[in-house]
Amino acid sequence: EQRQLLVEWNDTTVDYPTDKCIHQLFEEQVVRTPDAVAVVYEGQQLTYAQLNARANQLAHYLQLRGVGAEVVVALYVERSLELIVGMLGILKAGAAYLPLEPAYPTERLALMLEDAKVAVLLTQQQLVKTFPEHIAEVICLDTDWDLIAQQSQENLHSDIKPENLAYVLFTSGSTGQPKGVAVEHRQLCNYLNAIVERLDLSACNSFAYLSTIAADLGNTTIFPSLCKGGCLHIVSLDRATNPEALADYFHYHPIDCLKIVPSHLANLLTSSSRPKQILPRQSLILGGDICSWQLIEQIRQLTIECQIFNHYGPTEATVGVLTYAIAPEYTEGYSDTLTIGRPLTNIQIYILDSHLQPVPIGVPGELHIAGVGLARGYLNRPELTTEKFIPNPFSTDGDSRLYKTGDLARYLPNGNIEYLGRIDNQVKIRGFRIELGEIETVLNQHPQVHSVVVNAGADTPGDQRLVAYIVPQQNTAPTISELRQFLKAKLPEYMVPSAFVILEALPLTPNGKVDRRALPTPDTNNKAMQASFVPPLDIVEQKLAEIWAEVLKVYPVGVRDNFFDLGGHSLLAVQLMARIEQQFQKNLPLATLFQNSTIEQLATILRQPIDALNWSALVPIQPNGSKRPFFCVPGAGGNTIYLYNLAHHLGKDQPFYGLQSLGLDGESKPHTLIEDMAAYYIEAIQSIQPSGPYLLGGHSFGGKVAFEMATQLHKRGYEVALVALLDAGGPGYRTNELDVARVDDARWMKMIAGIIETLYAKSLNVSDETLKALAPDEQLNYFKEQLQMVNFLPPDVGIKQVRGFIQVFKTNHQIASVYMPQSVYPAQITLFKASEIDAVSDANSETLDEPGLGWDKFSAQPLDIHLVPGDHNTMLNEPHVQVLAQQLRICIERSQADD
Repeated sequence: EQRQLLVEWNDTTVDYPTDKCIHQLFEEQVVRTPDAVAVVYEGQQLTYAQLNARANQLAHYLQLRGVGAEVVVALYVERSLELIVGMLGILKAGAAYLPLEPAYPTERLALMLEDAKVAVLLTQQQLVKTFPEHIAEVICLDTDWDLIAQQSQENLHSDIKPENLAYVLFTSGSTGQPKGVAVEHRQLCNYLNAIVERLDLSACNSFAYLSTIAADLGNTTIFPSLCKGGCLHIVSLDRATNPEALADYFHYHPIDCLKIVPSHLANLLTSSSRPKQILPRQSLILGGDICSWQLIEQIRQLTIECQIFNHYGPTEATVGVLTYAIAPEYTEGYSDTLTIGRPLTNIQIYILDSHLQPVPIGVPGELHIAGVGLARGYLNRPELTTEKFIPNPFSTDGDSRLYKTGDLARYLPNGNIEYLGRIDNQVKIRGFRIELGEIETVLNQHPQVHSVVVNAGADTPGDQRLVAYIVPQQNTAPTISELRQFLKAKLPEYMVPSAFVILEALPLTPNGKVDRRALPTPDTNNKAMQASFVPPLDIVEQKLAEIWAEVLKVYPVGVRDNFFDLGGHSLLAVQLMARIEQQFQKNLPLATLFQNSTIEQLATILRQPIDALNWSALVPIQPNGSKRPFFCVPGAGGNTIYLYNLAHHLGKDQPFYGLQSLGLDGESKPHTLIEDMAAYYIEAIQSIQPSGPYLLGGHSFGGKVAFEMATQLHKRGYEVALVALLDAGGPGYRTNELDVARVDDARWMKMIAGIIETLYAKSLNVSDETLKALAPDEQLNYFKEQLQMVNFLPPDVGIKQVRGFIQVFKTNHQIASVYMPQSVYPAQITLFKASEIDAVSDANSETLDEPGLGWDKFSAQPLDIHLVPGDHNTMLNEPHVQVLAQQLRICIERSQADD
């Protein structure tokens, strides 16, 4: 039996290329498939040749900055194409990458930077201001790319060896400080070769990447995809946490291989109306947390086509070391949870007692790992490395080591290994590894905390939650909200306990240690909140309270209780929003909950009519500031997104609201008269500014609407201080009258594309040939992807919204052509006129032959005309928009000075 345990079940030695680094394997794939698509993100894509060229340019640029072997470069970027370019560029330069999660608190990021001695930080411009103070050189992959692009696109020749560092990943530390695990190229290459064979990934063509960059979970899909010729789909955070949006994406982009945490998948399947659509076609890899047979049964009821693998491994052993393949005709195992299988190639597993002696089959012991996959150790922490990576007593190789995992496990008679839990205070929460001691250390820093213990419990298998037991200082007990906010400033969201229990004293064992078994179960009766309990007022609040109580397992829930103070977290938020959609038939984005985290706030949103709910007329582009707000109506497309530049340059103290058209949601109907649209917008602006003077503006078609709004307000007795028309032609002026019924959708798409191309200075590549070759629904999907490529539409938008956008564009063209005011406006009109002729847009293609663009006859006073650089559309782009904003700001200030 000892020979079976130590030798036969560990006979995993397989030859693999030991002279290659991971980026060299990618370069070999580039030679094989240069024109194949390598990576996709929200409609944007790069071929293998393009990705390689960009990574090479970045690598050359980094080497000029002194980056080379054993240098750690921080990678602090959102999910994007830049993420993969940055990762490969760092590796090609010979350095190691340290991925940092943008959602982490600044204090934690600062600790990681200092501990890793980071000299260079790769990031994006919008993230720079969120980063803590540091001494590292900052390189922005977006705004600095013009400089980077001057470098060579050729592969680099370096002396990097497989023994050199590839990446550093930080995990939770029991002493209160995270620790960095240092992984070399040779370990990553062995993992790549092992899983491609064991998980049969060579048959997969498309891979999905859903996880955080700050963990190695995603390496199971990133490197097999890029080194074996696959297409890697980087899924946005919004989409990855929205079951309907994810199902929609996988419908149009079928995925062969998906790696995901079991608790995340369980939440998505439970919350989705199309759960089967979320599952991959070939390989589903579950890892990062305990997996239950109940989840496998749920998956098998949806499909028997994809293979399911349970994958286990700590960061210190390079992603994963054990794998269990669940056969289609599976039967439940020896426990409620899946076994974690057998070791991958070149990995050895030993289950030992406290004296490092093997335990018999069926007897629990601590799981130890040996083999090629073991990481170098902990970065700049030699004492901790020596403690956790010990000499291997079962090998004749003097350099062989064992990693002490701290996991309790046992061998089953068939050679598979069963995971039984931990022998220390480390836990896994939603796939994240957490040392309870780190949370306790941080909580002890709170001035009102005398002592603390953090425990982990589970209401159901695989669904653990953190509970903090607090003994406060005398007469100074902190509130739960205060404790939660204190932790959020220092720890990631997943490390913040979902429940807090205030105790007079911690229970102790006879020898004076904390008796964790005697700690009370958190009270689900929500006594901590009952002092300020506010009951539901109507049926909407009552239904919400019932949903919250079921999801959070807390009762009662008051309408002013905060979802996150009651123990809510990101995965429970997905469940909550799915239940709300089922109950109210209204699909609220997940961000709504973070901004409106009480029942009272959510009920206010849900009471609104569905049209106003999904596409509120008011879009707070820049709602801050003490000045009177400026309300602006966009062009015929009805979408306000392109007005952001103008709002930005008007300044942080100038509130700026866009007014978007009904119909953009694909459900409500667009207005068929400008007069009705103006009345609707007036009602919207008066919800935040009940009385004048009003500041109104409009671009192109929106100028007519703004004019009509001013006319109606004046007739009602309200003062309008400014009517600013941005290159808008007057009623009847050079109108391009189109017979809407005779123009097909393909032509409308081409017209819209032409306008958006000038607004965003990007090519949409909307070709006539492609449109004509597609069916109507396929045309809409193709057009949607093109619009998303230039960020004109959000990533979770559906086909019905695209259809609605086209219908709005059509209708607005039609009503603009027949609009004729019934009276002359008594006050002055301010016209901002483009100095260049617009040769692209079919909408209001004004020329320079008439200074007033037809508005003279509709104003009782002389026009106030300002000539601004750019044409009809580019006047709102950089750098022209800066001049427009400057002149508009002067007019706004003058109108307020006249009050």
